[in-house]
Amino acid sequence: MNSEIRALEPNALWNKFADLNAVPRASKKEAQVIAFMKDFGTSLGLETIVDEVGNVIIRKPATAGMEDRKAIVMQSHLDMVHQKNNDTVFDFETQGIDMYVDGDWVRAKGTTLGADNGLGVATIMAILESDSIAHPELEALFTIDEETGMTGAQGLKGGLLKGDILLNLDTEEDDEIGVGCAGGVDVTATRSYNQEETPEFKIGYKITVKGLQGGHSGMQIHEGLGNANKILNRLLFDGFENFGLRISEIDGGSLRNAIPRESMAIVAIDAVHKAAFEFEMNQQAEIIKAELKTMEPDLKVLIEAVETPKFIMDLGVQEGFTRALYAAHNGVYRMSADIPELVETSNNIARVILKDGKIKVGCLTRSSVDSSKWDLANTLRATFELTGCEVEFKGDYPGWTPNMESSILKVLDETYERLNGEKAHVAACHAGLECGILGSNYQDMEMISFGPTIKGAHSPDERASISSAQKYWTFVLEILKHIPKK
Repeated sequence: MNSEIRALEPNALWNKFADLNAVPRASKKEAQVIAFMKDFGTSLGLETIVDEVGNVIIRKPATAGMEDRKAIVMQSHLDMVHQKNNDTVFDFETQGIDMYVDGDWVRAKGTTLGADNGLGVATIMAILESDSIAHPELEALFTIDEETGMTGAQGLKGGLLKGDILLNLDTEEDDEIGVGCAGGVDVTATRSYNQEETPEFKIGYKITVKGLQGGHSGMQIHEGLGNANKILNRLLFDGFENFGLRISEIDGGSLRNAIPRESMAIVAIDAVHKAAFEFEMNQQAEIIKAELKTMEPDLKVLIEAVETPKFIMDLGVQEGFTRALYAAHNGVYRMSADIPELVETSNNIARVILKDGKIKVGCLTRSSVDSSKWDLANTLRATFELTGCEVEFKGDYPGWTPNMESSILKVLDETYERLNGEKAHVAACHAGLECGILGSNYQDMEMISFGPTIKGAHSPDERASISSAQKYWTFVLEILKHIPKK
């Protein structure tokens, strides 16, 4: 399996990635990959620790001649986002990722690839295993649950790590050196509602929005990608305004950190409006597709007659809910005034579930400015509370403030230019990296982030560049040789 991946160069990196991708490793379901990594460390005869929350730490002494350098921590997260296309039959809890080569890209067949952050994990594994790569005293830190709460980083106790410099391998453009990131908070709106028996004169429809690209709700939030939940709600709102459409259920999106690609609703309308309803809905669908044609050329909206649902939601709650979802902010809220082209604050309306008398809307609000993060979170709270929802904030994590004077930034900046003949792009990102959380317990540790080029993370279109991996691997090895002296 994945034999063509194992033949790629750098061989050590791709072989470890193939080993890792054979192990199921969904966020919050990391037991198998924790055991895999523990066995890996002990098989090398290296000190291996699993802390109380499940993070794995493997320590390796400095190679000969590197004992006078500052100790380093190389860090990546073990978990991956599990997303698949609707027509893909795949069990993430038992199957390894099925990969293939497509030109310069490594992809997965109908699922996420796990290059985020599996290539970082594989990099560290290859260095731990090698007896020829020069490096200072090394601690490998493999965190858990980065993608759905960063609970691994949050649970890592101060004093456990001894390193002076942390190399985070979770940046997704090979010409970028990360020096800062956004914090975030989960915003969840819930409420109950009364169900009514559907009157006899009504007929049922299933409305499906699909074919969107999806993607990373931080790194790609500014790209103008379609949000399936917002598109579907637009159609439901129009259907109610013109035909008295009544909602039976909604199931849209998936993970908070993934821009939703698909959303579905079961609805009922008066039978007398059948022809006009189908015409209007399809006309609205064409308008939306025309608006998004550049970024979402494969967008599909299906209006299908189905069995009339037995129950519909209370009319007053439906009116309030669809208006709240329409008003709730999605996308970029504010651009940074200090760093050009950086998204400061954003929100992703990631998950909408409405069924059996219960509503749940899950959002992920991000910002590099803490006060702005809470401003947007409270904007969402006010919007949903106006329609009777209870709103909860959970999973709050801090951003990472840039240190433009750090010694490790100078090393990476000079090394990149020497290897590539041009300057790297030194920047903060709108994704949530673990550096901010780790820095709260290790305030004197210098931190930097970099990695190979990965596109479409958090979606089945995720792909890793083969040529970029070669470039990145050379960069890593040179960085290790030039870690500052103590």
